Amino acid sequence: IEKHGAEHMETGDLIVYTSADSVFQIAAHEDVVPIEMLYRYSQIARDLLTGQHAVGRVIARPFIGRPGSFTRTVRRKDFSLTPSEPTMLDHVKAAGLPVVSVGKISDIFAGRGVTDALVAKENDQGVSVTLEAMRDFDRGLIFTNLVDFDMKYGHRNDSKGYANALEAFDIRLPEIIAALRPDDLLLITADHGCDPNFPGTDHTRESVPLLMLTAAMQGAYEIGVRNTFADIGVTVCDWLGTDRPLSGTSILPLPAHA
Repeated sequence: IEKHGAEHMETGDLIVYTSADSVFQIAAHEDVVPIEMLYRYSQIARDLLTGQHAVGRVIARPFIGRPGSFTRTVRRKDFSLTPSEPTMLDHVKAAGLPVVSVGKISDIFAGRGVTDALVAKENDQGVSVTLEAMRDFDRGLIFTNLVDFDMKYGHRNDSKGYANALEAFDIRLPEIIAALRPDDLLLITADHGCDPNFPGTDHTRESVPLLMLTAAMQGAYEIGVRNTFADIGVTVCDWLGTDRPLSGTSILPLPAHA
């Protein structure tokens, strides 16, 4: 955007770029290309980028500002491939339970398996919306994505901002823990690394954290290094008593005492 933003503002030509994690991005200044038109262009690209050489996600990347001080806006939108087989979300929904997405989760799964998609454009709002959903919830799945770690700080190599965001989430985490009911399971994880101190701006390949908590747990214990991210989906389905994806090994049962 910094490299081609000025030319884009002069010509109206779209900025198109790709990244190694199967992402095709279309960027445009909000004063040059109306946001709905940018979404339309992205949907056209999504329809084209399928088949043998399909791209996982097409991202509409709106920005504002002037040359030298462009800023991405929160109106980014993802256009994802439909999952190739049933996911955790599909199984929970098929069991008649609500699946509430917070943030861009619904976009990542192309809306499939989601019963209620709630908007959250930044971390603090994501936590607040999650807490509201928990208060209105009986049984089912709430799936929240806190986007700032990745979009605002990891990809932008902003280690100070990343640290501040972690501290801000730590301050609010006790609110989530306090809202847990006896039959609730809380999982905190990440789908990839995004180290702000690593050279370049792509995702990074370190192991991601997986923290699990129930209201009955006392103390802490190691669940070990898992073989696949799919273990989380199987674990959630087992916890809710639904059918489960074909891949993965459940982490259950969890001991009440370490």
